[in-house]
Amino acid sequence: MVGKLILTAVTAMSLALLFLILPDHANAQERAMVPLTIDGEQVRLATITYKPAGRGPFPVLIFHHGSTGGGRDPSTFGLSYDPVPLVRWFTARGFAVVLPQRRGRGGSEGLYDEGFAADRSKGYTCEEKRSLAGAEHALRDIDAVTTAILAQPFVDRSRVLVGGNSRGGILAVAWAGRHPDLPIGVVNFVGGWLGTFCSTASAVNQRLFAMGGAFHRPTLWLYGDHDPLYSIAHSQQNFERFKDAGGIGTFHVIEEPAAENGHLIDRLDTLWSNAVDSYLAALGLPHGK
Repeated sequence: MVGKLILTAVTAMSLALLFLILPDHANAQERAMVPLTIDGEQVRLATITYKPAGRGPFPVLIFHHGSTGGGRDPSTFGLSYDPVPLVRWFTARGFAVVLPQRRGRGGSEGLYDEGFAADRSKGYTCEEKRSLAGAEHALRDIDAVTTAILAQPFVDRSRVLVGGNSRGGILAVAWAGRHPDLPIGVVNFVGGWLGTFCSTASAVNQRLFAMGGAFHRPTLWLYGDHDPLYSIAHSQQNFERFKDAGGIGTFHVIEEPAAENGHLIDRLDTLWSNAVDSYLAALGLPHGK
């Protein structure tokens, strides 16, 4: 399916020059603004890239961010998603980790348009049609930026893992279903598009997760026991719909401490380390001893 992802903005050689080390972010090894054509528009998407020691090529994790809460505070749109504990966990095992920021997010150009109400000041809508259109908007970003990432010489294209947190988790599952021959696996942290405060949450979330059913390799689903957006019962129903659509996976409930938010388990690596190591080992990918 790699052939279906077409790099339209720059050549692989010129794109490689864009992934340069910048000194203004102490935790990130590399930041770049990657020029792409999406929906007929020339935009630059921001990426943060971490690499392990060595020359590569490396197995790579492409990890996608979630929403901005209710979507009503534009000041949060420019904040980069940079989950340092998760990144350190994967780079310690020999993975390069790339964190793309979608249109209008984290310094990326373009309109942030992932399911807003007609009056954008009201934030995200529960309306099914607009919500699904917003997810498609995000998936087109992922199509474009994944092509750019795979053009990099540090990437071992035979060992590509995709994942994400919250909206990024459900996008990773759905995207893998559309490109089933590309990633070797999917790691979904607390994935979902609409929280259960929306009456349409089950319809929207299950439709998107069902897209992932065409990915016929094992996936890993990790959900916090006290998630204010997605109850375990709701997420297990989503998982069943995914399996009904042909998907394969394992669902883990992460029992985080009471003081922690179950929607933020990506930062609690000690709680999911064993589950992810086992998953990576089963895929033949680098893992902890």
